[in-house]
Amino acid sequence: MRNITGALDTALQADRVRPAILASFGTSGGDVFVWSGVGDLLWNGDTYQGVGNFGGITMIQETEQVQATGAQLILSGIPSTLVSIALQSMQQGRPAQIYVGAFDLTTGTLIVDPYLVFEGLTDVPEIDDTGDTASISISAESRLVKLETPLVRRYTDLDQKLRDPMDKGFEFVPSLQDKQILFGGG
Repeated sequence: MRNITGALDTALQADRVRPAILASFGTSGGDVFVWSGVGDLLWNGDTYQGVGNFGGITMIQETEQVQATGAQLILSGIPSTLVSIALQSMQQGRPAQIYVGAFDLTTGTLIVDPYLVFEGLTDVPEIDDTGDTASISISAESRLVKLETPLVRRYTDLDQKLRDPMDKGFEFVPSLQDKQILFGGG
């Protein structure tokens, strides 16, 4: 993970700060980019759609242990286009990133390098649609969560073919099980 740049550090420690939270989520239809302001924001070659008030982000934890942590982002008052994307395209296991940035108060432009505070994989979103407004709660888990899932593999021809259909390494193993092999002069 990279460090906070000097310009962003200075802006975040100033008496007056205009922060920005940017998030990107992978979907089956492509990446979705949102930010905590109004209107479109161009950063890093991508256009982030303003959703006004994010609603909230759970505390993002850092631990000394090798441990999977997660974050939850709640988007409230969002446009109907994002609700339809969440319903149709959001899937488990897609990449998610959350950045914290700040605007230069004199020029009103985003300071070049927002800081990546969380990177992980999306979970299934929860949608609360009251008719007038909607909110989406998107959970993301650290990539370390995959370490908690056991990898079940077998030393069989069928299992090896799943990995590489052309590999014949285990093709003759069943015929060797009862084979009598003589060593020496016998």
